[in-house]
Amino acid sequence: MTLSRDVLPGRSYMLTRRCTQRQFLMRPDPETNNAFIYCLAVAAQRFSIEVNYTLAESNHHHTGIHDARGNYPEFLELFHKLFAKCQNVHRGRWENFWAAEQPSVVRLVSKRDILDKMAYALSNPTKDHLVEKAVDWPGVTSLPALLHGKELRAHRPKHFFREDGPMPKEVTLRFTRPKGLENLTHEQFVALVMKRIEKVEEEARRERRGGRVLGVKRILRQRPTDCPTTQEPRRELSPRVAAQNKWQRIEALRRNKTFHRAYAKARDAFKLGLGYVMFPEGTYWLARFVGALVPLPAR
Repeated sequence: MTLSRDVLPGRSYMLTRRCTQRQFLMRPDPETNNAFIYCLAVAAQRFSIEVNYTLAESNHHHTGIHDARGNYPEFLELFHKLFAKCQNVHRGRWENFWAAEQPSVVRLVSKRDILDKMAYALSNPTKDHLVEKAVDWPGVTSLPALLHGKELRAHRPKHFFREDGPMPKEVTLRFTRPKGLENLTHEQFVALVMKRIEKVEEEARRERRGGRVLGVKRILRQRPTDCPTTQEPRRELSPRVAAQNKWQRIEALRRNKTFHRAYAKARDAFKLGLGYVMFPEGTYWLARFVGALVPLPAR
C-alpha cells in the first residue's frame, strides 16, 4: 500500500507512466499519435487541467500539468483509461496496457523546477540516443507547438469510439504557460526552454563519442512487442517532490510528513466507526467518494 497523497488546487506536476513490460506499445504511428493527443485533450478539458507540455516515447510518457481545481487524480484516471483501451484495440491486444505500479506524480515546487522538468521531458528522446535533436522525435511532443506558438489537434479515433457516440469528433490540445512565467514574451520563454534542451543534446553527443543515434526509420520499424535491451533499475526511490531550492524541498517534504501523520490518525479513527472524524486538508479520495470531513479551504 502506497502512502496517502494530499491533493490541493493550484499545484503543478510532472506525470509519468510506462507501458507494461517496457514494451513499445506507444511506438509512433499516425493512429497512436492521434489517439494520445485526443485522449489527453478530452481528459484535460473535462477536468479543467492546464497542460504545460507532453512527450510520448514508445513505452512511456511525460506530461506536465497545472491542477487549478485540485482534481488531477480523476483527470489521470480518465486519460490513462481512454488511451489504454483505445491503444489496445489498435494493437489487437487485451491484457493490461500500463505497468502495474502507480503512475509517477511529482509535484514541481517552483517555476525553475517546472522549466527543468519540461526540458527533461521534451529532450528525453535525445537523452535516450533515439534522435539527434529533440525536434526530430516522430511521436507526440509539444516542442513544435512551443516553438511556433501553436496547438495540437486530433480527431476521434475510428477504431475505438462509436461514430454516433457522445465523444467529440475533433479536439484541440492547447498548451498553457507554466505558472510564474506568464510575463515573459514568447521569444524569452522559448529561449529559456531551448537553452536547457540544447544542453541535454550536447551532453548526449559527448556520451555517444561519435556513435550514431537509433534514428527515425529504425524507430518506426520497431515492433510494439519489442522492449529496450538495457536492464531496468529496480527498487529505486519514487520521488513525489522536485525542488532545486533546498529550503523549498525541506518545507514540501515536511508538509508531506505532517499530512501523512494526520491522515493515518484520522483513518484509524474512521475505521473504528467514531462519529466525527476530521481528515486533513488535501484528503481526496475519501472526501470525494465516501464523504469524509475535511476543513474548508482558506480564503
